[in-house]
Formats: sequence, C-alpha cells, structure tokens
Amino acid sequence: MTQYTEINLTKRPDGNPIGPHMFEVVKKDIPTAGPGQILIKQTHMSLDPAMLGWMSPDTESYIPPVELGTVMRSSGLGEVVESNHPDFNVGDKVMGMTGWTEYILSSGQGFNKVQAGVDAETALSVFALPGLTATQGMKLLEPKAGETLIVTGAAGSVGSIVGQMAKADGLRVIGVVGDDEKADWIVNELGFDGAINYKTDDLAEKLAELTPNGIDVFFENTGGPIQQHIFNRMNTHGRIVVCGMIADYTAANPAPGPNWIPLIKKRIRIQGFAMPDHFGEVPALLGKLAPYVMQGKIKYRTHILDGLESAMTGLNLFFTGGNKGKLIVKL
Repeated sequence: MTQYTEINLTKRPDGNPIGPHMFEVVKKDIPTAGPGQILIKQTHMSLDPAMLGWMSPDTESYIPPVELGTVMRSSGLGEVVESNHPDFNVGDKVMGMTGWTEYILSSGQGFNKVQAGVDAETALSVFALPGLTATQGMKLLEPKAGETLIVTGAAGSVGSIVGQMAKADGLRVIGVVGDDEKADWIVNELGFDGAINYKTDDLAEKLAELTPNGIDVFFENTGGPIQQHIFNRMNTHGRIVVCGMIADYTAANPAPGPNWIPLIKKRIRIQGFAMPDHFGEVPALLGKLAPYVMQGKIKYRTHILDGLESAMTGLNLFFTGGNKGKLIVKL
C-alpha cells in the first residue's frame, strides 16, 4: 500500500528558532474511507502566526495546545479523492483544519467546499482565516468613513486585508511594517495613505506626521514598541482590537502595556478576539467579505514554500519578517 507523510509535534518552543528538532516526520499507510467518510489529499497548507501559540503549553489560551506526539495543527485545502459521504463527491475541492499531513480521513465535519473558479491561493489568502479574521475584527471596530485606522503587520495576510477594506469604506489608513519594500507595497499597490517602518523610522515623529488628527481605530497584530506610541495618539471614543502579539510570543519579558488612565479620559474600548469564537458566523462573514473581492478591492500576494517538511522551518519567517505575503506550503 502506498504511504503518505505526516508531521507530529514532539517538543514545545524553547526560545530558539522553530525547526526539525521539534517535530517527528512519520510515514503511514494511506487509509480508505469508511461509511460516511471522505479521504482528502491536501494540496496547499496555510502557515499562520497563531501556530506559535498552538505549540505552547498554555492551557488557558482560546484553543487547547497541540498535544505532543500528535499531528501539528493547521488549516489547508485539498481534493476529495474518495467519498462515502452524500455531501461530497470525488474531485471536490475542500478547505478546513487539515494539519501537517498529506492525507486526511474525515467525517466531513468542519470542511467546506471551495467555490468553483476560486484557486487555492485565493482561497487560503482571502477566504480562509486571513479574510475571516480581518472581517470579524473590522466588525468589532465599527469603523466609520473619514476616521483614521492604523494596522500593525500591515503587509501580512490579515493586516493587508484590513487596510484595503478600510480604504474601500472611506477611512484614512496607515500601516506598520518591518521593511521599506513592504512599505512601498502597501502604499503604492494596496492604496494605504502611509506606512511606518518600525525598525528604522522615528516612531513618535512618523506617527504624528501621518496621523495629524489622531487615531480612531487600531487593529493590533504584532505588539512591540510601537504599540505604546499608537495608544498615545488614540482619540476620544477610539476602538482597539487585539488579534495578535507575535513580538511577545517568545519574549522572555513581554513589553509593558499602556497605562489605563487614558482609557477613562478618552473612553477607549479595547477588545481581544480569536476566530474560534466566531466559526459559527463564517457564512455571514464571507457574505461581508465577498463583495470587496468581487469588486476588485482586495489584492494579495503569496509566499509559497515547497513540500510538507518546509513547514518546520518556514514558521520562522513570521519572526524575521522574511515572508512576502500569505505563507502557504504547496504539497
């Protein structure tokens, strides 16, 4: 019988780069679909910053950690190659939580068919977690035309969609990025009103220049030193959603948070959110997102890694900023 590859998590992050020493590559026999089951051959797998949290031993997080010795968690897209399920046919393209594996045996629960005509890169870059997360975060922020929005991780898969949605809705949009190439991309390709390179710019000075009327809405993806500067420029009744804090995920001493006195003075609202709380709202979120895509208001770019095993080191690109677009593993 032909075999396939899966990758299991065997060690927790220890502050060093993510790599093969944390995983076990396993060969298994390809299974056969039983009654009511489908067999999926994964073709494209998403890599996301949230994975760093899923690897940690934190049992108080929004989702249980990946158990050691089990398949590493991820979402992905694949093709149904065998079906005994009335709702799925052989050849259907499906998307869902797949894991680091070449084949998935499933009851079909949690998998959705990919709309005809939507290719794998578009599906994972826009209609999967990045687009859903951006849409849910914008819903919580309640942005209004004429307001100023700032988003960190602005060239990333979530941040780039947030900024484009905000521009389409008539907001002034500023993005925070980690290099000049990304700054050029979000301004000249995506239409942002300005960009801040947090590694080289004078943060306070650049923020003051780009947000002369202050900041009304803040979509936080990264944390780091610029967070305090952004908070200091928030307007009265400003809104903040906190989606990610990758700058602090592996830091020995996380950056201190802002003083809460301005929260009272300015009546600022801050809310953390995670998509598993909103999976029941996916159809409605896709309904909000789809018109932006159909009207050509959402652009994206992808960074493709080849082969399942490339995922073991590919996650480090999130820490270095080396990924140029949505990070996808092509199997």
